[in-house]
Amino acid sequence: MKRSLFYAIIVVAMMSCSGNSNRLLTSATGSIYECIVVSPASVSEALCDTMRADMYGLPQMEATFTTSHVLNSQFDDLFKASRNILIADIDEHKYTIVKTTKSRDVWSTPQAVIRIQAPSKEMLMDYWQSNGGRIREWFVEEELARQVRFYSANTNKEARAELQKKGYDMLIPEDYIIIKNEKLKMENEGASVEVLWCCNNKGPMRKDILVYSYPYTAQSQFSNDSIISMRNKVVGQLVSGQVEGSYMGTEYRHFPPVSRSVHALRDSIGGFYGIETRGLWKLQNGEAMGGPFVSLTRLDQANGHVVTAETFLFAAGQKKRNAMRQMEAILYTLKMKYE
Repeated sequence: MKRSLFYAIIVVAMMSCSGNSNRLLTSATGSIYECIVVSPASVSEALCDTMRADMYGLPQMEATFTTSHVLNSQFDDLFKASRNILIADIDEHKYTIVKTTKSRDVWSTPQAVIRIQAPSKEMLMDYWQSNGGRIREWFVEEELARQVRFYSANTNKEARAELQKKGYDMLIPEDYIIIKNEKLKMENEGASVEVLWCCNNKGPMRKDILVYSYPYTAQSQFSNDSIISMRNKVVGQLVSGQVEGSYMGTEYRHFPPVSRSVHALRDSIGGFYGIETRGLWKLQNGEAMGGPFVSLTRLDQANGHVVTAETFLFAAGQKKRNAMRQMEAILYTLKMKYE
């Protein structure tokens, strides 16, 4: 019998404070993308290493989560208020199978908790090797969903109105301003590309959002190569540096852009189908400038268009993880008119 058959991995339905309506929960502690790992010392390194794996698409390596480890016996009320908690409990007398429970708002709000129960270290490690990445991704989704809820009350009404005229909507934050709202003519393309470009240039970071759409002709338009090709055409026309002839392009050599389907990865936000593309941009023929970008490409079935929402960041010499994740959350508010 294969080892995997020994595992009955049970994902319990999400619990929230709605099931404890009589309790008043305290506000969660800790910064975004921080996670408390509660476990025996024998498995702490493996759990923490997975949670703090490098986030792809940043010019300097930064961990997906900043982790802190706590032994099970030391997990008291102080730690229970943390916003993200991963608990691994090993006890051969209590458990006969590996069981996983996902919960929300158990001891504070907003809070995400995953508890893994296993009868042995070996069974826990086998499970973690196969599922640790997905567990880390669930915590990322929870952080993105929290940010989406924040944006819903703080949006740029003018920018949203312009998007709605085009047949879709997105929660562009109120501290972004519209830079351009126009149609771009593309060489060798059958039609123009409609573009809305917004920017937040306040403070030490420059944050930009592009939303552009073009006619849908084939499924191949959702391939990595096609998405990046169109991206280069759009940003190449829109974004330039101070040096004449410079333009924005995509970095291929060190961190080539990667795409993935997100139809099953964002259920806590919307549960739609789309292609996420992540990589680095750089200025061509100009100053030594660059930074991370992430985009979401979706199909507008009603109007027969491909719609891409992209955000990119310039923050020389600064940590970028938290800012990029906050900007990424904006993309997942993209909705078609009929949704």
